Amino acid sequence: MSSVHQPSSTSPWRLRLVWIVLLPLLLILVGRLVQLHLFEREFLKRQGDVRTLRVESIQAHRGMITDRHGEPLAISSQVATLWANPRQLPRDAQQIHALAVALGETPTDFIHRLQRFADREFMYLRRQVTPDMAEAVLSLKIPGVYSQDEFKRYYPAGEVAAHLVGFTNIDEQGQEGLELAWEHWLKAVPGRKRVLKDLKGRTIRNIAVLQQAQPGQTLALSLDMRLQYLAYRELKAAVDQHQAVSGSLILLDAQTGEVLAMVNQPAFNPNNRAQLDVSSLRNRAMVDLFEPGSVIKPLSVAVALQSRQFQPDQIIDTSPGVIRLAGQTIRDFRNYGKMTPEDIIVRSSNVGMTRMILELPDEMLVNYYDSLGFGRATGTGFPGEASGVLPGGFGISRIKRATLSYGYGLSVTLGQLAQAYMVLADHGRLHPLSLLKVNDPVTAQVFDAEVVNNVLSMMEKVVQPGGTGTRAAIKGYRVAGKTGTVHKLGSQGYQSGDYIATFAGIAPASDPRLVAVIMIDSPKGQEYFGGEVAAPVFSRVVGHALRILDVPPDAPVEMGKNNE
Repeated sequence: MSSVHQPSSTSPWRLRLVWIVLLPLLLILVGRLVQLHLFEREFLKRQGDVRTLRVESIQAHRGMITDRHGEPLAISSQVATLWANPRQLPRDAQQIHALAVALGETPTDFIHRLQRFADREFMYLRRQVTPDMAEAVLSLKIPGVYSQDEFKRYYPAGEVAAHLVGFTNIDEQGQEGLELAWEHWLKAVPGRKRVLKDLKGRTIRNIAVLQQAQPGQTLALSLDMRLQYLAYRELKAAVDQHQAVSGSLILLDAQTGEVLAMVNQPAFNPNNRAQLDVSSLRNRAMVDLFEPGSVIKPLSVAVALQSRQFQPDQIIDTSPGVIRLAGQTIRDFRNYGKMTPEDIIVRSSNVGMTRMILELPDEMLVNYYDSLGFGRATGTGFPGEASGVLPGGFGISRIKRATLSYGYGLSVTLGQLAQAYMVLADHGRLHPLSLLKVNDPVTAQVFDAEVVNNVLSMMEKVVQPGGTGTRAAIKGYRVAGKTGTVHKLGSQGYQSGDYIATFAGIAPASDPRLVAVIMIDSPKGQEYFGGEVAAPVFSRVVGHALRILDVPPDAPVEMGKNNE
């Protein structure tokens, strides 16, 4: 007898039990989903964004500095900065060793550095490396190592224009020179963007640009790098030849006041400042003060002629070659006797200069020196530019007026002296010194054109046979100039055997285009006079510059001597 299988009476009960257990769970799950989607959606979205969305900066390059022809003097090149999150770095010794080698560090030094940052989430591995090096490090695929784009400042002219251009720090902030003075113009404003990243910190895509980056603006200087290289080479050679402590040279456009070249020795390389000597940072042409000495005499003669109390052919008796004022003796190299203003300039007579100036109203000389720009900064805006020292004119003593007339008792920068000489080069008009290109020159009349024309003719004799500056002559060009040899003033007074050699000149004298002033500090050896040390530098620099600028000759070839 066959048996028939009966369905278990407990099956419906078991099914109901399953539903009783699952249904509440399902309802809880559905409720939770509803809660998350309807009531906590914004909260969860914010939490997700915090973990995956980031706001990053968009780097922009600093403005370029160029010479007057667009030649780059300071540019920003794109580089990479490697950084790490020490908490994410692996503990594997082999990986740490490989990373240290790729960064160019010894494993021991690198591990010590990691230990210092162990409790932080950020540390620089290497800043401003080449893209190739960054790629080599990133190719190791070590967790916690990242790269970001940056810019590094580079100076193509190196030390040739370093004193004027200056330099930035590693964050591209101006620290010296025009990089500092024009920080507001050159600096870049970074932008901002929102990006999506994965949990390993890798950027998946850019979401939106929040703020556009603004690159810095280009700064065009007045420099002509053809002349800057020339001036640098010749000044360095002269300082080395005469074993001088330092030297400076300024070359100006006589018709605009633009600085075409400005160089100093010793110099420094802004691209490699590892072994930098701080004393070499100074732009001595703009910040160092010195007593100008005899190079100021043409300006003093111009003051005397402007007063109308003296004429170009007037005779001044300098006998017996000495004069005593307030217990002090002023003397010439020898007794020159009766002299004209031209003779006083050519022979550099302190006695003759004194006799002329003491005939003028007490305050006249100082007032004209003030009009020429002495005693105040030239207005270039160069950081640290010195104002110089010019005594007040009210109640000034006779001995002070006398010494001022031949360049002692006041302190000037080479820039101030060059600016004053432009008055002699441009029909009595003063141009403010400019380190930037000038489109519309500003002028102020200081002397009558007739006065400066007479003084220029006198200064030409200084460079001709019989004068003190014959070695400044340029073949084919008329040159007007003045030499100076100044005793250096130290803590114990004027130092015997220690001099500053100077030369200031203008060319071509018939229609001046260039003004150059050279200063050599403490030349050693047998030659230390301005006519021996500084004048030859003028001849070489200005001679080549006139030809580079295609300025036509204005004198027969046979008049030029010492074409150096």
